[in-house]
Amino acid sequence: MLHPSCIYAVCMPAAPPAAHRVYTHVKQAVLDRRYQGGTLLTEGELAEAVGVSRTPVREALLKLEMEGLLKLYPKKGALVLAVSAQEIADVVETRLLVEEFAVRKAVPAPARLLERLAELLDEQRLHADAGDLAAVAVTDRSFHAEIVRHAGNEILSRLYDQMRDRQLRMGVAVMEAHPDRVAKNIAEHAQILDALRAGDTEGAARCVHRHVSRVKVLVRGEDR
Repeated sequence: MLHPSCIYAVCMPAAPPAAHRVYTHVKQAVLDRRYQGGTLLTEGELAEAVGVSRTPVREALLKLEMEGLLKLYPKKGALVLAVSAQEIADVVETRLLVEEFAVRKAVPAPARLLERLAELLDEQRLHADAGDLAAVAVTDRSFHAEIVRHAGNEILSRLYDQMRDRQLRMGVAVMEAHPDRVAKNIAEHAQILDALRAGDTEGAARCVHRHVSRVKVLVRGEDR
């Protein structure tokens, strides 16, 4: 017979390490733009917000700096880095290379891919109706990632996954600056799905190109 303490030790998951809690808190806030570019975060404020000492805060901030989300300034804190025009251009260029190739490879699209894309489209509409831009960005990104995964190239899929954080952050930023783009993004996703259902390889690629390229246009303020 197990001692009650043994039972709890087995059944109750351990709390995540303090540094991981800080890392998750700050990263999610940056991606959701609750901590926007130019915000200075101090160790003391973060330690109080998460309920930990300053040591795990330093560890978490170092990791986030390595990921390019923050810039550390000794004795001052960590500055949340703004998304630059060059970063946006680089991400869009890489997405076009990967996604146009992937959508061509996905045709003829298997039923499971079409069903999953339709589900994600419905989820995106629900999040849009609720005004949850962070959730809209997640489902938006998942829609594209699903197509990339079905291209059958694991190396390409891993490369695409490396852009996840940048895509989410940019997605929220664009929707905040251009609220009308939420409905337009959903409509453009529906066009991509329709082309895949029709087995129209080049039509699907054109839809992806227009949709992804739109991000750079929005940054320049030229969208109509």
